Amino acid sequence: MLTGMTTPNSQGPGELPDVSTMSVAVLGGTGDQGRGLAVRLAVAGHRVVIGSRSAERAQTAAGEIGHGVMGAVNADAAASGELVIVAVPWEGHAALLESLRGVLAGKVVVDCVNPLGFDRQGAYALMVPEGSAAQQAAALLPDSTVVGAFHHVSSVVLQDAAIQSVDIDVLVVGDDRAGTDLVQALAARIPGVRGVYAGRLRNAHQVEALTANLISMNRRYSAHAGIRVTDIPGP
Repeated sequence: MLTGMTTPNSQGPGELPDVSTMSVAVLGGTGDQGRGLAVRLAVAGHRVVIGSRSAERAQTAAGEIGHGVMGAVNADAAASGELVIVAVPWEGHAALLESLRGVLAGKVVVDCVNPLGFDRQGAYALMVPEGSAAQQAAALLPDSTVVGAFHHVSSVVLQDAAIQSVDIDVLVVGDDRAGTDLVQALAARIPGVRGVYAGRLRNAHQVEALTANLISMNRRYSAHAGIRVTDIPGP
């Protein structure tokens, strides 16, 4: 059984905010990545609501996840969370965010969507007019603070209760220091995870596109590869 952690991981220079009581909504929480993040954050002690286009589907998935996770339609889930994670398929990304612009105003929105295509040669990064999914989110949500993060965390690892420590660095990109600090602190609530600031939102394309390389590694080596960054402070 997964167990929560009581103190966040060290993040190097500077103090990160205490996010231990923060409520989190996960839009697209019935998908693999959303489920994985929901269960890990719930185990860490957060109030988590997962969203879906169908309230019934969200509630069913929440019951399967357990750990006090609740389910609702995306709009209600978004309204309930102090911080909102977007983990929907790329194809529905723009339409969902546009429909929730008012609900998400004033909130920190964490975009972990990877615009990818797949063909016989494997995964590849798609071109996005705004530059990246995170930049598209920022354009559609002018009254929200958009941060890119959680792109490279394996959904298989997140959902495996036998894995107590995830042991990965989460690359965090954004234009607002308070927002990126908040997301770094939230990442550190998951045992083994370290949130690492990786630049402005304009750098999100490289972070999102790197997922295609990780998928290729995983297929070649039958693994669940992630990222670790060297030579910066932290465990």
